[in-house]
Amino acid sequence: MRSALASLFRVSLLPATGLSAALLATALLACPGRAQSPGLPALHTTAGGAQLYVDGKPFLILGAELGNSSAGTAAQAESVLPQLAAEHINTVLMPVAWETIEPTEGHFDFSVPDHWIDVARQHHLHLVLLWFGAWKNSVSSYTPAWVKTNTVRFPRALANDGNPLEILSTLSSATVAADSHAFAALLQHVRLRDEAQHTVLMVQVENEVGYLGSGRDRSATANQAFRQPVPAALLNSLKLHRDEASPELRAELHLDASSWPGVFGDLAEEAFMAWHYATYIQTVAAAGKQAYPLPMYVNCQLPAAQERAGEYPSGGPHPTFLALYRAAAPALDLYSPDIYWPEFAYWIGRFTLPGNAVFVPEARTDAAPGNALYALGAAHAFGFSPFGVDGLSPEAVRPLSATYQMLEDIQPQLLAAQADKRTRGLVLHANSPRPSQTVALGGYLFTASLLRTWPARTLATEDGAMLLLQTAPDEFLIAGSGLSIVPTRDPDADQGVAGIRSIEELRCSNGSCDVTRRLNGDQSNQGRQLSMDAHQPGIYRVELYSTPVSK
Repeated sequence: MRSALASLFRVSLLPATGLSAALLATALLACPGRAQSPGLPALHTTAGGAQLYVDGKPFLILGAELGNSSAGTAAQAESVLPQLAAEHINTVLMPVAWETIEPTEGHFDFSVPDHWIDVARQHHLHLVLLWFGAWKNSVSSYTPAWVKTNTVRFPRALANDGNPLEILSTLSSATVAADSHAFAALLQHVRLRDEAQHTVLMVQVENEVGYLGSGRDRSATANQAFRQPVPAALLNSLKLHRDEASPELRAELHLDASSWPGVFGDLAEEAFMAWHYATYIQTVAAAGKQAYPLPMYVNCQLPAAQERAGEYPSGGPHPTFLALYRAAAPALDLYSPDIYWPEFAYWIGRFTLPGNAVFVPEARTDAAPGNALYALGAAHAFGFSPFGVDGLSPEAVRPLSATYQMLEDIQPQLLAAQADKRTRGLVLHANSPRPSQTVALGGYLFTASLLRTWPARTLATEDGAMLLLQTAPDEFLIAGSGLSIVPTRDPDADQGVAGIRSIEELRCSNGSCDVTRRLNGDQSNQGRQLSMDAHQPGIYRVELYSTPVSK
């Protein structure tokens, strides 16, 4: 039966007009022998947030997202994946384009993702599939030619001037049926190929969706929908979960009204687009989940400073509108930010919400080493992935590679500490608004400032970052570079005086650590601070003590 189904999906399927995605998935799952395999990737809630479990164990994604054109052929896997595996990357986020797998309607070719899965296994890599279906960065550029050229069956969104955009409408039943049909076919095929091995960990549904242009879709169908009352299901969800909505949304909500402008005020047009993108994505994700229930997420293109809705993709899973997505799309497991702007801590904080597992699928490569430590330590993220690493020179990748190697070396301790919310993180830059930052953990305060040379006291580095985790009472691992760290007793814990018992530089592997140096004297400012290497990330074990204040 498995071989027969594999053959079916390699050759052809009924087009979406003949068999709905939901019926397709139901028919496939009705086949015998489809019990879910043990150890299937899944998100598990912890005290610290959530972790990704693979084969029954927590797994940390040390990821890299490929450039958009880096996975369009099978042959590219041969050069790209070995290069990334050598840089201590354990998971590659790769696009799978609708036009590639279904060039002719109803006829599927999975040879490209199949080969990538095979090569990934050879290099002990995992994959996250990025479904470039109806939209990629808002635009419908990765759809098959038979979709692009049939604007009657697959209508476009319209601009304010009435001209069609290169953006498929969210309100087309034909488009969502065809998209869901293809997505379910892909997921069913991945299940046949990979259910036992778990090479593929997660799936992103669409990519950075949203409407580009002023206001909202102005097609006749959209205009009619905008004149209708806000759906009762959405109103009921907002009433039930009003306190969980974003501050921006709560400020505009008038839940005793019924029209889009009445309920959402100045946010009405973007809320309208968010609801329709979310309901569309729910249909696609649900079809995929029926075929193969991997964790699924959507990513958000965040606005630059002063950008308005429509200049960034309006109606995407922006943190302002996550309450609408949660109401519309229960098939999604998490919402993830693509963070390219300097305000990394702010944006990841907007997605660090109850019930939302934190994962950063795209980020700037130049700031990636420090931001990875912050994401894993402060936001308890289960993974981090800068964009376009495959296009960088070896010199440009080296800082990320060194950081990932360090994280790989302490992964068991990190995952255990994350689960109990015993991690913190921070990043400092030469232009940071504050010269130092302080985090609290385990009854102590850790005040970090950028490392300075002695005796000139000039900055030794332009930035520094640390990941702090508590491993035992009064014992901590600190991983990072470029910082001086002074521990003191947290007055909220008790009144006391804290000191450093010992500082050891470590070499770790698979959770086991050996001491390479014991740092005292000048190396620790006579036992008063940890001075981390300015340029090479390191791992340090710091043991502290505290004594009560004499009265």
